[in-house]
Amino acid sequence: MHFAENTAAKVVKSLMDRDHELFIFSNSLTGTLSGDITWLDADTGHLTICADSRGRDISHYSRDGRLSFDIEVKDDDGGAEIFNFERVSAITIKRDHHLYEFQCQLPDSVLLNDNRDAIRIPFILGMQARVNCEVYEDELNIKGKLRNLSIGGCMIDIAIEDSAALRVDQVIPRVLIDFPNGTSISTKGLIRHIRPFGSSTHAAVGLQFIEKDHALDEHLFHVVAEAEREVAIRTGMNPEAGAGSPLFIAGKKEKQIMRREAQDKAKHANQPPMTRGVKELAKQLHIILMFLKNQNTFPEDTLYDCVDTLLLLVNKDRKQLLYALSLLRNEAEWVRHAIQVTATLADFMIGRDPHSPYIRESVAGALIHTMGKPLMLGPQLPTLKANMTPDQKTLLKGHTTTLLETLDTAGWQPSQLCRNVLENSNERLDGSGYPNGKTDQDLNDTARLIGLIKAINKLMHPRNGAAPRAPLDAYRWVSDHDEQYDKALLVEYIQIYGLYPIGCLAQFSRGFLAWIIDTDNKGMPTRVNVVKNLAFPNTAISTELEAHDFMQIGKFEGIANPDDYDIVLKE
Repeated sequence: MHFAENTAAKVVKSLMDRDHELFIFSNSLTGTLSGDITWLDADTGHLTICADSRGRDISHYSRDGRLSFDIEVKDDDGGAEIFNFERVSAITIKRDHHLYEFQCQLPDSVLLNDNRDAIRIPFILGMQARVNCEVYEDELNIKGKLRNLSIGGCMIDIAIEDSAALRVDQVIPRVLIDFPNGTSISTKGLIRHIRPFGSSTHAAVGLQFIEKDHALDEHLFHVVAEAEREVAIRTGMNPEAGAGSPLFIAGKKEKQIMRREAQDKAKHANQPPMTRGVKELAKQLHIILMFLKNQNTFPEDTLYDCVDTLLLLVNKDRKQLLYALSLLRNEAEWVRHAIQVTATLADFMIGRDPHSPYIRESVAGALIHTMGKPLMLGPQLPTLKANMTPDQKTLLKGHTTTLLETLDTAGWQPSQLCRNVLENSNERLDGSGYPNGKTDQDLNDTARLIGLIKAINKLMHPRNGAAPRAPLDAYRWVSDHDEQYDKALLVEYIQIYGLYPIGCLAQFSRGFLAWIIDTDNKGMPTRVNVVKNLAFPNTAISTELEAHDFMQIGKFEGIANPDDYDIVLKE
């Protein structure tokens, strides 16, 4: 088909009228560059983007006169739609020290050929289909949304934490695509590429359809033709296309899913800076894993950016940080544990000596010390979420060795201080730890400290079917196992964080539950966020109170388990 106007430019113009962000990306780098559209000629498709390189080598982003970028558009309900433009013709001009201008020529149409010379249909302007990838039969399913479709494959958008189980060239036994009206496609897929998507809270996964039969090919031809017709109508490419495709008319099931999603979407716009900082750390750990696993490269700069960010947050307001760490409760377990343990380690070490030369490298090691776990995901260990069998628990103890071997293969050698944390964070004083069964004579103060912090953190969170312990119970358990942990460090830990740490759920005598935001020098709560009145369990509340107002909710009685009351810490 030939269209007189530049429909790609027309789509971009419509996006510019909405709340949007533009991210320039490179398949070889973890970080994106934020850009702004400063000029668009909707008739010719001439587009100008300005971006700050932030000291990065711009040649990694603009190669062979081509530029790739995502435009992420925010929905009114807090969701996002991502539009992808790859290898757009561009001239790069340096305007200032770090400021660059990219003069781009958009393609005439949003319909482009893929690598197999088939028409690729972008799912844009509200077009959507849901995707379910059965990674391991009856074990692991990953849900996502369709971003483009051709006869030969598709690109899907998944949560970035779900990308931990995927790698390039992996065969997906079953890819199920469900359209809003109930039409579906089931096929086998091969992962061709994975990269961070948009603002990097998502991952883009390119799939090639494999082992197709004639019936599936015919079905794909029909669906792609219908999607092409829908794009033509929504973009105005073909005003005479008639009615839209029935594929995209939501049936009863789709409407129910959409209502449920609208209710569940978190509102991120009002996140305080400390919360955004902690969430950014989690996102970057997922991206480091993605590149280490799929490109056999270790993005050292990204790791140390995370280290410096975390140290900045500790020094800025340690109590706000301790509260923000609790918001990681719903993150992937390996990420939650790594960031919470690392932040506590940094806070502990800075409190002792803010100028210690050991802090930065120890923090670097702590941030990635659990990354070997997702590197081990496979048929024998399909997920880290479910309760594990004894054999899987034994297998997982090899995560330290797996990480060190993977780093070595990628050509990255950690410093001696960093390696100390990577090798020894799971060792115990009595030799009962792993991977090498070291004893107290082999473990320095940092290794002993992180071992203690890890033990307390594990005990205070649900793990393999075991309920979380209250802080006092966790401390008592560690004290009872003083052959494994340094008791002097435990005493020091309790003196710093108290019996009622920030971020725990407090229970009050008049039936109120509240998150602890701040404590006094004796470790008693002085500011809380009241979230539930047990007399009215179905009523959601959120009220901050200072200590002098606690009489409204009664006497402080102790720490409660949020899971017992179906309470989630709100962002």
